[in-house]
Amino acid sequence: MRDLLLKKTPKDFDVATDATPDAVRKFFPKTVPVGAKFGVMLVVMGEHSFEVATFRADKGYQDGRRPTAVRFTNAKEDAVRRDFTVNGLFYDPLKKTVLDWVDGQKDLKKKVIRAIGDPTKRFSEDKLRLLRAVRFASVLGFKIEPKTFSAIKKLAPKISEVSQERVRDELVKMFTGPRPAQAMTLLDRSGLLKEVLPEVHRMKGVQQPRAFHPEGDVYVHTRLLLAQLKNPPAVLAFGCLLHDVGKPATFRRSDRIRFNGHDRVGARITEKILERLRFPNDLKEKVVACVEGHMRFKDVRQMRESTLKKFMQRETFGVELEQHRIDCLASHGDLANWRFLKKKIGRMTREDIKPAPLIGGRDLLAAGYSEGPLVGKILRAVEERQLDRELKTREEALEWVQKEFKRN
Repeated sequence: MRDLLLKKTPKDFDVATDATPDAVRKFFPKTVPVGAKFGVMLVVMGEHSFEVATFRADKGYQDGRRPTAVRFTNAKEDAVRRDFTVNGLFYDPLKKTVLDWVDGQKDLKKKVIRAIGDPTKRFSEDKLRLLRAVRFASVLGFKIEPKTFSAIKKLAPKISEVSQERVRDELVKMFTGPRPAQAMTLLDRSGLLKEVLPEVHRMKGVQQPRAFHPEGDVYVHTRLLLAQLKNPPAVLAFGCLLHDVGKPATFRRSDRIRFNGHDRVGARITEKILERLRFPNDLKEKVVACVEGHMRFKDVRQMRESTLKKFMQRETFGVELEQHRIDCLASHGDLANWRFLKKKIGRMTREDIKPAPLIGGRDLLAAGYSEGPLVGKILRAVEERQLDRELKTREEALEWVQKEFKRN
């Protein structure tokens, strides 16, 4: 109902009813009891499925997530046990009226996230609501009502009681939403950032050389990156969030402030963060690659053509290039390397960047070379010269190999 009143297309519809799970089972030919004891049934209709929940009131909480028991009730009682006023709105499709017992419509107009009833009680029932408040505020562009925000700050350490998978899902929704920077700010001001992402919280106050980073410390710089994102893919969002996560650990003062090796250190820290949050391996590997590779862009105009092409062959190169662009815009503003690469890309085909190999292992075996490490070494050497355009045909490659490498 919230999205409809905001004139947005809902991603899904939650169906609530006074029909019990047994009644729902009888009404529809195919149902799945996904949470029957809590009054939740999945109704399957062709390729579509709908979650149908019986109006309920909860009878206390023990694990900070699920009610110990429920009793079935009416729509009003169901509404007042929900988390935030903007989520406590019902729509009666028969009467075509909005049912609002929690002043949710008023808060929608004011653009406010407010807990229903006592905020401390609401958050104590399910600690994930601490993060959900931040997520709804950042995604919708709303403010969090002062009493609700005070309760979040008070209970922020309790977020440790929530599973890492549930925390991860909320963070992904925040940072791939329309206002990732607002999410970061609210997480920080609420005290949740140091609880769920302490490595990011440590960026605060870490100074940077003004010649390269006139904008301020590492935290400020990272927030400026996120401010340029709107509904980014997860790899870009977390690549930007974590690209400088290695700086606090590598901060040094010599001739100037330096962060030697912060890209490699940051990659290791990033991997640990994403493992802790139970990110899928594929997504984790791509984000780690973005963090580890982000400093290579400063050298692109000095790279050999083969080195540059290998860099451009990376699966995450497109994401890294965009990350580099906004990294520059959030600091010194110099886009020279980005423009250089964009011109290069414009002049090259996919075949130029990653051509088919001129020769393979079978060619070397046929030429009298034995299986072993030498074959791999030769193929890598041929690939480099092919990318440098020094070798263009199979015949040239084989002739060069026989001159440069003795048969073993």
